Amino acid sequence: MPLQFVYSSQDFVTDMCRSSGNGPQAGLAQSQFDTRIQAGWTERMEKGLFRYPLGDLQTRVLPGHCGYVAQLNIQRGVERRKPQEILSIQQAFNAKQFNFNKINPEEIILEMTKHAEQETAIQDNGQSHQHCRMVVLINVSPLEFGHCLFVPDPTCCFPQILTRFAIQVGIECVLLSSDLGFRVGFNSLGAFASVNHLHLHGYYLSHELKLETVSVKPLVPERGFYRLLDLPPGFLFYTESDTVDRVARAICEVTDFLVDGNIAHNLFVTRGCQPCSSVQKEQDQCSRRGVRIAVWPRKSSFGAKEESAFNVALCELAGHLPFKNKKDYELATEKDVVDIIQRYLLPDQDFVKLEQKLIRHLSNL
Repeated sequence: MPLQFVYSSQDFVTDMCRSSGNGPQAGLAQSQFDTRIQAGWTERMEKGLFRYPLGDLQTRVLPGHCGYVAQLNIQRGVERRKPQEILSIQQAFNAKQFNFNKINPEEIILEMTKHAEQETAIQDNGQSHQHCRMVVLINVSPLEFGHCLFVPDPTCCFPQILTRFAIQVGIECVLLSSDLGFRVGFNSLGAFASVNHLHLHGYYLSHELKLETVSVKPLVPERGFYRLLDLPPGFLFYTESDTVDRVARAICEVTDFLVDGNIAHNLFVTRGCQPCSSVQKEQDQCSRRGVRIAVWPRKSSFGAKEESAFNVALCELAGHLPFKNKKDYELATEKDVVDIIQRYLLPDQDFVKLEQKLIRHLSNL
């Protein structure tokens, strides 16, 4: 029986601030969420349940205004499970292929559920997710320390299409962490998802990302919807602890729209300051009370992943670059990275058309 982790909004960590340095905030006690995730992950690493040991990764910040965080992780490129061949963004779940019902049960760290008194039923395509469990298991081919997969009730066999429940719990996990470096992300089918079984990624990266503070353009601010500026073209939502339900609903409206339009996408969730289109006071820019959620529509990449390539998925778009060979890691420049990412983005005119459609879509709901 996996460890049970029951939480409520009372467990959210709201008094967060980005000061000098990286990693856990000085003077702030480690949250129960972090303690259980990190202890469970470390225990399984010591037991040899991963495909390779993960020590301290070589890390460097590429010179330039983007602040890309490059890391060398050769073994992930060599040892990870061969990704499934994906042919459609709406591809059905296939029980014959690898899925998270086939893992070693020892890989499960815990099961998360929200306290019943605070939870309201979340409807996803007519299905209620009240009291639904989120199973947290190790990623046996980790990107970084604490790299886990968050799988909404694996026995439901959901395909890799975001649900409101998955989005909401993903945001809540970031709020449950007292470590500014804990991030959550999602790759859709066609956006380098490796397994067609609904899952989110979560891991710790103890370096500040530009996404935490980058300026935005308001699109439908009453729905928490903005356009990212000075980063790969994408959209941004922002929420604090008291608006998670409402913002998760708006995000799901956008991702459903993308799925219906067969548009691949990546999502990244991180602590960040409140969106602002102008220069903020230093105090406001350092605040990490809330959570920023970026959604990047992008060109579809179908067929099995080419593991020797520099794939552009959730972490790369957010500014975290795991390199699989030493030469690229040592020689890559910011311009090289920008050029590679650009190949995967929607053409500017297509992005602008999509933006207008989403503004109308969110304004009419």
